[in-house]
Amino acid sequence: MTSLRNGHLDDKILAALRSKSREIRADILRSITEAGSGHTGGSLGLADLFTTLYFHILKHKPEHPSWEDRDRLILSIGHVAPVLYTTLAHAGYFPCEELLTLRKFGSRLQGHPGRDHGLPGLELSAGSLGQGLSVAVGMAISAKMDIAAWRVYSVHGDGEMQEGSIWEAAMSAAHYKLDNLVAFIDRNGVQIDGKTSDVMEIEPLEQKWKAFGWEVFMCDGHDHRQISDAVDKAKETKGRPSVIILKTIMGKGVKSIEGDYRWHGKAPTKVELKRFLEELL
Repeated sequence: MTSLRNGHLDDKILAALRSKSREIRADILRSITEAGSGHTGGSLGLADLFTTLYFHILKHKPEHPSWEDRDRLILSIGHVAPVLYTTLAHAGYFPCEELLTLRKFGSRLQGHPGRDHGLPGLELSAGSLGQGLSVAVGMAISAKMDIAAWRVYSVHGDGEMQEGSIWEAAMSAAHYKLDNLVAFIDRNGVQIDGKTSDVMEIEPLEQKWKAFGWEVFMCDGHDHRQISDAVDKAKETKGRPSVIILKTIMGKGVKSIEGDYRWHGKAPTKVELKRFLEELL
């Protein structure tokens, strides 16, 4: 797939990104079904963001994963590892065939990302919710100290906004004026136990981030152009970090499970997989 990183997102590239998102969703479903367990809903919901990041926005080299000038991507919500693994494979970090080893004994693709598993492209061993933003802040400070050009991006769930450590990190990022940091929030409105509004209300989310000193952008998390435009605006922001709140749908692409919190951590059966793949086309 052609990549125009940091360039104009024209209609040809937009069509290619949409096609790649469908391919990634299909392989997410195949890998989770083969594993017999995994987090389907959130992984499908973030496919458009990850496609836009790895095929249009991020500076990275799959052939040189440790390239010093690469942008850093922190997946704080480690349970949606399938979307990260699948995107990395499609981007060329490792063969797509390895996706079918998800969660198997001895695999490099465990239920939560682990840097000690030897998989290229991982920046953080993730799993404990609320920790990723602190790591991203530390990386962004490091880049500032080194006068480095690379940027830090972090991905969070809206249920994760219920963690106090998120707001401690948010306060630090604003204090240190980390305009090289962009956080994404997957605002699908549901978490493992139901609606976020029922479990623990997090609104008014936009105003909270503004109060903590962040520049806030809102966009459709399934619109590649809107995601790209929001990141461009974040890059133009000076003297403060940026957060992009993505309006998304859990299970996006498979109509029969969209918005259903019960698919937070449920794997399709082989019969369901066949039907789900047909819904994606």
